[in-house]
Amino acid sequence: MTERPISRFPVQALSELPADLRSRIEPIAERSGFVPNVFLALAHRPDELRAFMDYHDALMERESGLTKAEREMIVVATSAANDCLYCVVAHGAILRVRAKDSEIADRIAANWRTAPVTDRQRAMLAFAVKLARTPEEVGEEDVEALRAAGFDDGDIWDIGSITAFFALSNRLAHLADLQPNPEFFTLGR
Repeated sequence: MTERPISRFPVQALSELPADLRSRIEPIAERSGFVPNVFLALAHRPDELRAFMDYHDALMERESGLTKAEREMIVVATSAANDCLYCVVAHGAILRVRAKDSEIADRIAANWRTAPVTDRQRAMLAFAVKLARTPEEVGEEDVEALRAAGFDDGDIWDIGSITAFFALSNRLAHLADLQPNPEFFTLGR
């Protein structure tokens, strides 16, 4: 396989980043054993990378009615619906680790409708994928289906916000032709 550049736009080395960004990325690199390409690809615009990381952390790392694995399920399902290789591969790896399940990410990416998830999670994924692909069709009945599945308004906002944030991320990855780190493919297997 021919090696592709990680982005069609300028890529920064970790050592070239402003100190505040390095201090946020270095612990991630230490835990995972590599620097995720998304940081290097977005770093040519440091202010945008800071905002991206802040919003990511506000959605994905805080206390929520959704487990961290469920949040990653949303990312994998919606990124697959948006044909975003980088996000499916990267967040598939994170999902495998968080769910302690070596197959779940592949099953959700291939077909979330038949993946071995709970009925509650299937309702969550149905809503998220609809919002990702046909947002103009989302109506009160979709919100009510989430409530019937046991989600409260805070959870529903989280599902929608994660879907919206990763729609941005998917589109940036497409714009940059962002390539996944090879390490993501084996993480959590």
